[in-house]
Amino acid sequence: MWVTALPLLLLLLLLLLLLPGRRGASRLEPAGRAVLITGCDSGFGHLLALRLHRLGFTVFAGCLCPGGAGARRLQREAAAGAGRLRVLRLDVTCGRDVQAAKELVLSHLPDTGFWGLVNNAGISTFGETGWLSMEKYEKFTDVNLLGSIRTTLAFLPLLRKYKGRIVFMSSIIAYFALGNGIYSMTKAAIEKFCDALRLEMKKFGVQVSIIQPGNYARSTKIQPPVSAEEIWNELSEEEKAVYNKEYVQEWANFFNSIVSEGSPNGNEVVDAMVDALMSPAPKARYMIARLKEKALVLVCALFPTVVMDFFLSYALSKVKLR
Repeated sequence: MWVTALPLLLLLLLLLLLLPGRRGASRLEPAGRAVLITGCDSGFGHLLALRLHRLGFTVFAGCLCPGGAGARRLQREAAAGAGRLRVLRLDVTCGRDVQAAKELVLSHLPDTGFWGLVNNAGISTFGETGWLSMEKYEKFTDVNLLGSIRTTLAFLPLLRKYKGRIVFMSSIIAYFALGNGIYSMTKAAIEKFCDALRLEMKKFGVQVSIIQPGNYARSTKIQPPVSAEEIWNELSEEEKAVYNKEYVQEWANFFNSIVSEGSPNGNEVVDAMVDALMSPAPKARYMIARLKEKALVLVCALFPTVVMDFFLSYALSKVKLR
């Protein structure tokens, strides 16, 4: 069945690529519009906070560590920006922090009101499924998935009132897993949450966009190089009986090589985030990835699972359990 449907799917994809975007409408005026961004200590959130501040938005930059280097840099920027950038402590896993952030935003709303929520905060790690503890699964779910849901639910009344925008940070890894299934799992879940939310918010004039970066590990530092020794030391005795240090080392080397190939230009992703906040007709999804990464996503979307498994298995063929 998929064979007969493939030409039609490819034709539809081509038409979508060739269709002109909406013309004649200008981008919105940032002055007087407030945006809250989570995860501004570093990476995309940090870059976006600086960009929006310079564009003229009122920015509430949520940082996990308000005393850290990233937060201090944002505070230096705020000193020269007439109070349009505020740094606040925001742990998205903590309901009290989210509520305090909402109260701060409400007490400092500019004239045009609350325009945007950017759910950017996230963490990543490496490891096969059985290598990771239940505590890690719970932590990653709380930060990457429930953290975004927690902030969204808190600010939804304001977003509906001002017909604002919600931007979620996903990843192309939502389509497949390659050594970081725990991260892939949370991103796939947030995609489905956004799909439901986007349709539900249309009647209120609220736009929902998903950002899907490719490999930007060198830009965001979300995934530091992994240590085979640390991984081995954290394995349970049951896992050590199945695997060996050589296999873990090969896996770590393979994963680190992928991380080292990441793009250092995080501003490419920030451009998409800005468009999602400022365009008169923002996209539902922004995929910012290299051609080979987009091709992998296309294979995953259009072909049977066995085809995708073949490609990923081939990529992993040099990592063998001896």
